[in-house]
Amino acid sequence: MNKDETIKEIKRSFRLLMNGVATDSMRRKGLSYHLSWGISLSDLRKMSEEYEKDINLAISLWKENIRECKILATMLMPCDEMLPEIADIWISEADNLELVEALAFNLLQNVSFASDYSFKLISSNNDLHQICGFHILSRLFIKGLIPCSRDIDELIDQIQVTINGYQVISLKKAALACANKLYDLLIGSECNVVVDKEDKIKRIGALIGI
Repeated sequence: MNKDETIKEIKRSFRLLMNGVATDSMRRKGLSYHLSWGISLSDLRKMSEEYEKDINLAISLWKENIRECKILATMLMPCDEMLPEIADIWISEADNLELVEALAFNLLQNVSFASDYSFKLISSNNDLHQICGFHILSRLFIKGLIPCSRDIDELIDQIQVTINGYQVISLKKAALACANKLYDLLIGSECNVVVDKEDKIKRIGALIGI
C-alpha cells in the first residue's frame, strides 16, 4: 500500500471511531480545526501502532487540516528523522494547546535536538511555543537530563518571568510543572557539575512554594 492509499485508509477508519459529543466539546473549548472527528487520544495511539513510522507519511498527514491527521503525524514521525526545519514548520502551524502538547509529548521530547529546541521555544513571544518548550523540558528532566549551570539559570529566570508576568493559565501551569520537575531532578541528583547547585535549588523552591 502506497502513502496515498494509507492516508485514505486512515481517513476511512476515522468514521468508525467518530465522537460527535467530543467534537462539540472541543469547539466550545476553542480548539479550531477545519475538521475533527472527536476521536480520543488513546484510540489514536492504538491506530498509530498499526502503521510503521514514516517521515513522508507523517508530513503528508500533518498537511491535512484534520485534527486526527495532525495528531497521528506526531506519532508516526520517526524521531531520528525529524529535522529542526520541519519542527519549525509544525510548531508555527500548531495553533491550539492540544497540538503543541501532542508535538511535545509524542515527538519533540525524543528528538536529538530536544534540549536546544526547548530553550528556543521558551524564549519565544508565542504562548503556545513557550508551553511546548516547557513541556519538552519537563519530560527531559524526568528522563534525568541535567542542563548546564548557565541553562539552569536561564530557565529559572524564564520561569519567574512567566509566572509573574503572564496571564495565560495553561502557560503558567506548564512553567510551574517544569520548575517542579527541575527541582526534583536537582534534589535527587548527586551531580556535582552544577555550579551553586544549592542556590539554584533554593531559587526554584521559592518559585514553587517550597
